[in-house]
Amino acid sequence: MTLTRHHLRHEHEVSTGARPVGATTEQAAAANVQQMFDAIAPRYDLLNHVLSVGLDRWWWSRAARSFRRILTRPEARILDLCCGTGDMTMALLKYRPVGVGESPLIAVDFSHEMLERGKRKFKGHNIVAIEADALSLPFENDALALVTSAFGFRNLANYEDGLAELYRVLHSGGQIGILDCNQPEGAVGSLYNFYFKKILPWIGGKISGDSSAYRYLPASVERFPRPRRMLEMIRAAGFRDASWTGYTFGTAGLYRATKP
Repeated sequence: MTLTRHHLRHEHEVSTGARPVGATTEQAAAANVQQMFDAIAPRYDLLNHVLSVGLDRWWWSRAARSFRRILTRPEARILDLCCGTGDMTMALLKYRPVGVGESPLIAVDFSHEMLERGKRKFKGHNIVAIEADALSLPFENDALALVTSAFGFRNLANYEDGLAELYRVLHSGGQIGILDCNQPEGAVGSLYNFYFKKILPWIGGKISGDSSAYRYLPASVERFPRPRRMLEMIRAAGFRDASWTGYTFGTAGLYRATKP
């Protein structure tokens, strides 16, 4: 059964989701995020590598490797959601069988400019790119075996509706893998905050020419639910066996769960 917004949210709770500065509604937030990623697409890959000190490649690889049992099943339909320029998609591809008859990887993003750059990486590979909204996916119910999302889920205008949509498109036994940033506690958290709020926006603005986008990044991480709350939301969406594995001192991590 697909869980709706009513099932996922208690009456006293406020919906969580990305809210760029000036966006007061979900529709405005989604449009703002879409425009922002279109604007920074030309320098996006370079900035990812520079700002993460190269750790992004390791995070993608580690997350993809954790799903290799599903990825090696030729018939499994697999979606990389909010794929951006396709680095997570390409990491997943390493564990797909090579040959005739395997189901293609599906890469979805709603930023046209990001997806266009992803298509260049996908050329010659068994990957289908689709421009679509993560909150209204063009797939039938119970269609997919795995949905991953690397550093994109926190940009959704409504996290609960995003989880409900993932639940809808997965078949029984299907899994989700949400890799995203986290704000750690303690001394590591203090250093992380200083870098994320002071240094990262300055570097990002200089290289991309769009300082507002790189002020949004730390704000989006700060707004994103911490692991305990995120796991509660995943379970409330109907998933079981929900877990979070922290990467690099908890500055990022992978959420996994299974549809019963």
